Amino acid sequence: MPVTAVVGAQWGDEGKGRVVDVMASQAHMVIRFQGGDNAGHTVVNNHGKFALHLFPCGIFFPHVHNVLGTGMAVNPRSFLTEMKVLNDAGVETAPNRVHISERAQVVMPYHVLIDGLEEEARGGNAQGTTKRGIGPCYTDKAARVGLRMGDLTDAGHLGAYLRQVLDVKNRLLTRVYDHEPLSYDDLFEQLLDWGRQLAPYIKNTHPLVQQALREDRTILLEGQLGALRDIDWGIYPYVTSSSPITGGSATGAGVPPHRISNIIGVVKAYTTAVGEGPVPTELTDPMGETLREVGEEYGATTGRPRRCGWFDAVAVRYAAELCGFSSIAVTKIDVLDQLPTIKVCVAYDVDGERYETVPDTRVMARARPIYEELPGWQEPTTSARTWHDLPPNAQAYLARISELAGGVNICMVGVGPHRKDTLFLDQQHSEVA
Repeated sequence: MPVTAVVGAQWGDEGKGRVVDVMASQAHMVIRFQGGDNAGHTVVNNHGKFALHLFPCGIFFPHVHNVLGTGMAVNPRSFLTEMKVLNDAGVETAPNRVHISERAQVVMPYHVLIDGLEEEARGGNAQGTTKRGIGPCYTDKAARVGLRMGDLTDAGHLGAYLRQVLDVKNRLLTRVYDHEPLSYDDLFEQLLDWGRQLAPYIKNTHPLVQQALREDRTILLEGQLGALRDIDWGIYPYVTSSSPITGGSATGAGVPPHRISNIIGVVKAYTTAVGEGPVPTELTDPMGETLREVGEEYGATTGRPRRCGWFDAVAVRYAAELCGFSSIAVTKIDVLDQLPTIKVCVAYDVDGERYETVPDTRVMARARPIYEELPGWQEPTTSARTWHDLPPNAQAYLARISELAGGVNICMVGVGPHRKDTLFLDQQHSEVA
């Protein structure tokens, strides 16, 4: 059975959680391969509506093993809070099916504090961070001074590590940001308490993943954010601190790249983004507000209003080329149901020169969208359950998206927020779409 990577093809918020939630019923294991609680996956199913920040979206199926992979940055406080929300909703989160990699990084309280202080100090050059400590955590990982989840279960090692690192962090807090130092004793006790609570969940996940591969089990790799927020290929510096593209999925999950046989790029039927940086098709007019309100486009983590605009085929094609999509899943096409005409960005104009791929950020900041206009369908799609149920103009719109994405087939279309509001396209219709 295939290993499938589900990755974002835009700026994030594409609906990856919803796609994984739909697919997880047939999976043995779902692995979150990077990121932390700085972005949420909104899932609507029979249990209710959830904004998952750390738990993989396979958690709603009792047979699925859910792995928080080595590439993640895990805030223990957020994990425990999220677990309580799930448990209160009747979702079982036992340690025999929830596995936190002992090699995953710990988001420390000083990471969260420093993140907020750094963003404040940037002033007008703020990067739009969620102030959840993810950037400082990955900075420490790269500097080889990070704490890993397994360290929480080793009091002796933990105490020695913390004393050395906290001294440096406190000098940063007091001398650079004029902030009071953190207490070693208080922080050490907090970490020990987290270690006691999380010990049953913290494991060497490598044997678990390798066994699933040997047994040819179905594995889903779940990413956070999208290709335009990738640390290397995104709109740097307005990016996340890890790699949410396909290459990052192999590293963060601990799966050999050649075992990933299916790569689904998730795209929203229009464009949204949270945070700073260039978004060429962003609409700051009433149409942008319409997309935001109809689509309920507010960040799952921060509640911030998302920046909304027309579909950017340049960005999606760029993501398809970077990630090697086998197919794409299109979400929220129902948000466009009432529009008489719909625009699609097919290229950028930068100082009179036409660009058909994503340039470096400093150039992209000057990009102006070149649009193609398509007729809307002005009838509801929410009751559609097959390709033929969709209005002809909706079919034509999807066909154009597929063509502009480099001819990548469409495998799935979301026509509403619930798990059941999903069309699965067979090969014949996918080629047409």
